[in-house]
Order: sequence, then C-alpha cells, then structure tokens
Amino acid sequence: MPLSRRAFLGGAAALAAVPALAACGGGSGGGGERLRVAFPGGGSRESLDPHAVPQFVDQARAKACFDALTGWTQEMTAQPRLAESIEPDATGTRWRIRLRETSWHDGRPLTGDDVLFTLRRIADPATSASAASLFGGVDLTASRANGRDVEVALTAPDFLFPLWLGAPGTEVVPAGSTDHARPVGTGPFRFVSFEPGGPAVYARNDAYWDGAPPSPELEFVPIDDEQARLGALLSGQVGYAHDLRPTSARQVEQQAGRTTLLSAPQSTSQFLNLRVDRPPFADPRVREAVRIGIDREALVRVVLLGTGQVGNDLFGGPGLQYYPADVPQVPRDVERARALVREAGATDVAFELQTSGSDPNFQPAATLVAEQLAEIGLRATPRVLDSQTYFSAVRESGVSSFTRTGTLPIPDFIGRRRLSTSDNSNYTGYRDSEIDRLFAAAIATPDDGARARDLEQIQTRLREASGALVWATSNWNVGVAAGITGIEPAKPNSHLWARFDKASAG
Repeated sequence: MPLSRRAFLGGAAALAAVPALAACGGGSGGGGERLRVAFPGGGSRESLDPHAVPQFVDQARAKACFDALTGWTQEMTAQPRLAESIEPDATGTRWRIRLRETSWHDGRPLTGDDVLFTLRRIADPATSASAASLFGGVDLTASRANGRDVEVALTAPDFLFPLWLGAPGTEVVPAGSTDHARPVGTGPFRFVSFEPGGPAVYARNDAYWDGAPPSPELEFVPIDDEQARLGALLSGQVGYAHDLRPTSARQVEQQAGRTTLLSAPQSTSQFLNLRVDRPPFADPRVREAVRIGIDREALVRVVLLGTGQVGNDLFGGPGLQYYPADVPQVPRDVERARALVREAGATDVAFELQTSGSDPNFQPAATLVAEQLAEIGLRATPRVLDSQTYFSAVRESGVSSFTRTGTLPIPDFIGRRRLSTSDNSNYTGYRDSEIDRLFAAAIATPDDGARARDLEQIQTRLREASGALVWATSNWNVGVAAGITGIEPAKPNSHLWARFDKASAG
C-alpha cells in the first residue's frame, strides 16, 4: 500500500544527586528554561548509538537527536517523518522512498545514501542493533539511491515494510558515521555533552524541519529509583518524570497546581507466562485452570489501583490496528479450575512464581496470584530474582513468570516476539509453525482484509495455547511539572512518546 503525507500505512538521598533546575537564556523559538527530564538510567555502559536502544532512556535520547523515516501513531500505524512518501511496486519487493528536504546538524543535506548506510548498519550483526531482525530481508546490493530518492529492494514481498521503518532503533544516521560519542543527527536537538551513567545535554536545533523546539536546551537526568524520580518532580528539580507506578501516579494527581499526570490507557500488556514445555504447565488442563482461576478484576483493583483494564489474553487493546473484535472475556470459574487441577492430578503441586523489581507491579501481582491459585488447589510461591538477569533467568529455568510489553504494532509484536525464531522474547516455550506460515502470508499480501484475517487467526491461536496470559493492560504514567506544556499522553514506542520537541519549560 502506498504511503504519503495524506495516507500512511498502517528518595532524599537520591534527590541530593539531582542538581537544582538551571535557567538558560532564551533564543529563537521561545521558551527560556532548560527542560530537565528524569528517566531510569543505564549505568556506565550507556552509549548514544541510536541503533542500540535497549532502554527507554536510550530511545528518548535517540528521538531528541535523530529522526526515523516513519513513526508510529497511537493506533500503531505508520506515519511519515523523514520520508515524504513511500510507494511499493506491484510485487511488494521494491519500495520507492522520497525524502523530505532537510539537513544534518553539521549542515550537510540528508540523502538516500544516508538511508542505505543506515539500513546496512542496522542489519550488520556487529552493530547489535535493536531492530536488526526487521531488516534481514533488505537486499542492499540491489537497492539504489539518487539524491533524495531511494529504492529499497527486498528479497521477498513485504507490504508492511513502512511499519518496520518506524520501530525504535531505526533512526537515520549520516553515511560513513562510525563514532556516536558526539552524534550528528537531523533531529530537533543538537548534541552538547554526555557522560555514561550521567546527564545528557542537548541544544535546540533552530533549523529543524518540523519547527524549532520551544526549549533552548534539553537535559536527560538519570534517576533509576522510581520514588526518587517522583521526588525530583515534586521538589521541582525536574520538569518531567518517566514511567510512574500507580501509587506514584496517584500522588501526582493529588498535587494539583504543582504537577500534572499524563496517563495513556491500555499502553502496557501485563503477562503471566506459563511454560508450556515444562511441568506442571506442559499439561493444557493445568494451564487452563490457571487461566480461568485467576481473578483479573481483583488484580486490576489491587495491583493497579483500578487504573488499568482487565486483560483478555490478547496483546494490546481495541485501539490498535488488527486487534480482534468481539472476543469474549475470559471468565473466572473457580469450580471448573479446581476440577481441571484434580483431573490433571496436580492438586497441591508446588511451583515458583518468578518475579523481580523490573516492574513495580510484578511483586504485588505475584503475591495476589499465589493467593488466588491456592483457591483452586495449586501451591505457588513468589520468588524475587535479580532484575539485572531476570529475563534471561526465566527463559532458561522458569516455569511461571511475570513480564510486561509496551505498546507495539500487532504485526511487530508477532514478528519479533511470537514466531518460532523469536527466542529472546519467548518466555513460555511455545512454538507453532502455523503461526509462522500465517505471518509470512500476512506481510506478503497487498490485500489488507486478507492480512487482517491472517493476523486475527494468529492472535486466536496465541490466546488459546501459548501460555502467555494477559491479566491486565496497564496505563502508561508520566508526571510533568506545572507550567510545562507541549507534552501529550502517549503510548510507549509511539512517535509522541518520550518526545520533547514541542515542550516548553517556561
């Protein structure tokens, strides 16, 4: 499907370490203060490489300095950014991209050579790029660039190619660039300074193609502890605090006149993962018992303080493109769950519910789920693992665990997390060759109706057999100080999420 501008496919001690809010001289574009934003930090091994963005702060810094060809809307469809238009040929194996007229921070014009270099760099295993798997089908030898025009050749039809170009970690970099210690981008802010594990400072790009940002400077302040981020916001030391849990969000709301809560509903899918290839959940009767035995409404009410939505074992929510319509809600049926446990000979079977501090909701959810499963005859014991190694540990040795996934386009979620080859994100051991086949058919057809049907079949199969239970979709919460304007509630990974080029601190 063609894409154009009109139609695009679809803590006090911690606070002591935070310096006082600094004023900065104004300039063209308005706004007289440096905007300081607090994110969980990545430590001394951080870099500013826009293609290696494992953490939220990495993605946010990349957005400040660079731009991608497309971006994702709140519905998780593609919209144009550096690309003015993207048009496929009839086969879906060649895509013609017309770039907008803009320049790098050093004054050089953006060209198609930059785009091809970027795709080559992302696909190169040596880069360890976050989005590498999305571009394995790009034939760089057969691709061509001429000024602002690019023709990207693919080895197989892919009518969702523009969607991949908006994924985190796909920002365009200058051709030939090898060192991102002092990055040069096309984005709304120019690099000033950065110390791994410390602040990153950027200055307004007055020549930005989408308008100069109101704030003359932007500073990313690393505050790993969530309570310390909240404290920095409430004390006026930062103007923005990223990723707040429900209890903190309630505190922000109670500070009317001093702070504002920006909350994007149905932004994060909260998973209870059951390993289908290990006992006791290798028995589908035990999996089904857990599925209908947990009290999702109580989990939302207690763990999320009523601010989320009851999950239905489907990723995302009704606002996303390709989300299945009219799927009945999974009911709670304690008696049926008990009967299934007895039938499977699993009464009083003991197992661990693995959790960590990676998400503040995991541990309270594990405690409540253990109580609920006791009602159906299962003995689950929460066990807290080290956050640094949690996700690899539950892949290697877990039988049940908690994870979360921020909003993604449904095709991206399936393509990178639910195919047989998706080992890094496989927390249940589920593999299904029919899902692989349906996904290949979905991206190869130009018929969006046929694509929707294939993707719906995939989601039905995952819901019924994958062992990945979505107990809730939680809101994405950030706090902003009074007087901060130009920041919108936005779903994670969308173009507007963690973006500050329209924000003003005064």
